Amino acid sequence: MPIPEDVTGEEIDKDVRQELQSLPKTLADDVARNLVMVARLIDDDPEGAYGYSKVALRLASRVAAVREAAGFAAYANQKYSEALAEFRAARRMTGSVDLWPVMADCERGLGRPEKALDMAGAPEVHKLDKAGQVEMRLVAAGARRDMGQLDAAIVTLQSPELASNSVQPWTARLRYAYADALLAAGRADEAREWFAKAVEADRDGSTDASDRLAELDGVEFVDALDEEESEEASDGTGTETQTETETGVESEGEKD
Repeated sequence: MPIPEDVTGEEIDKDVRQELQSLPKTLADDVARNLVMVARLIDDDPEGAYGYSKVALRLASRVAAVREAAGFAAYANQKYSEALAEFRAARRMTGSVDLWPVMADCERGLGRPEKALDMAGAPEVHKLDKAGQVEMRLVAAGARRDMGQLDAAIVTLQSPELASNSVQPWTARLRYAYADALLAAGRADEAREWFAKAVEADRDGSTDASDRLAELDGVEFVDALDEEESEEASDGTGTETQTETETGVESEGEKD
């Protein structure tokens, strides 16, 4: 797959670069460039990211960082069985528990929420850092919802991290999940409160909490451009005349 010339491979994390040092330099550079493309595309073009991850995997399947990247690319494309296999391989290579929450979420994706809950109660969870433990809590709550246990999902999300006024990288998502669970349980007033709190914490727009809050408040957003085009169509100004067509002049509607 083509890689832009501006991608050198030096953009990757230094720890990954160190892992690649076990490879011949030319091969390491090729793998690094493909991993950079995975990271660049995984949010906006997951299929493209998946393609580059397969190239990296073909070149260096014995590198844990490559297996992990392939796992996340498969996960982004909802290929949960494949993602789980890659995450397990990466974990065997490193011995790290960092991937435990996303592995549990793959179990959810495969329709096995009970397995995800088993993983949420496993000793590995205690070895996770705070971010990982919060992520595991989110996965467990999602598994409860998969099983129709809304009240249990709400209780699962109730935690010191949720109650804290301190804004951390996970705060917006945690508050959002709690608000969404409350709303699903018919507790709209409480849900509104927590969607508002999620908006306060969502500094990078990682959730659509503001849209959900507006929806609860009955606010309807109208696209100004669509409204203008509609008005032009109704009064005839958006219709091209014969003279304009013959002279090659664009109508006002076409300019818009």
